[in-house]
Amino acid sequence: MESGISTMLLAYKEEENLRVLLPQIIERLEKTGEKYEIIVVDTKVPMDNTEGVCKEFGAKYVNQELPGFGGAYRKGIEMASYDKLLALDSDGSHRPEYITPMYEMFSQGYNVVIGSRYVKGGSTCDAKSSQIMSRILNTVFRIVTGVKAKDLSTNFRFYRTEELKKFELASVNYDVLEEVLLKLKLLSKKNFRIGEVPIKFVKRTFGESKRRLLPFIWSYFKTMFKLLGIRIKGKV
Repeated sequence: MESGISTMLLAYKEEENLRVLLPQIIERLEKTGEKYEIIVVDTKVPMDNTEGVCKEFGAKYVNQELPGFGGAYRKGIEMASYDKLLALDSDGSHRPEYITPMYEMFSQGYNVVIGSRYVKGGSTCDAKSSQIMSRILNTVFRIVTGVKAKDLSTNFRFYRTEELKKFELASVNYDVLEEVLLKLKLLSKKNFRIGEVPIKFVKRTFGESKRRLLPFIWSYFKTMFKLLGIRIKGKV
């Protein structure tokens, strides 16, 4: 694949946030000296003027076809045309300033680099109860997947695009984030390298979170057993 950075943002009524976020992302991508593209994956049926904001800042606008966060994630991977893929949230909770240190670490030969809340120097603005649940979740999935990273449930990541395109993802919801790490680990076997850069996770700039607690928990519960089966088989 051609060398460059494909940046993937999944949008659900994020017009206001993207207007603030896109110029900041562009500034950071320009500093890498690489070719780049920004792909915004909107809902199947548009719910605001996300497309207009994308045109304003030169981002590629596409609509997801399959349902859920997982469906949008697969669409973003499908549309990526450069050899590096950067994923981050479109609500402003992932600060673009961290793109630079994440890119520098990724350039050292890692398969994945994560912008992590839970390594030394990282932090999160989430409520204490949410932090406890998140840490328990990450511990369980670290055991289930064997992926040795502190923050498996964040979407702030650098990937090698070609590796992502070698397998199918099945998860519909946010559990696609753990599924992709396990499948990358199985694909690379003993050569798998994952790194983490500390970040400060902040509150979304505009709007309210679209994550719903009960479907979120149920989805992760089912995925835990699914991923355990995939790991035992050892095949992506």
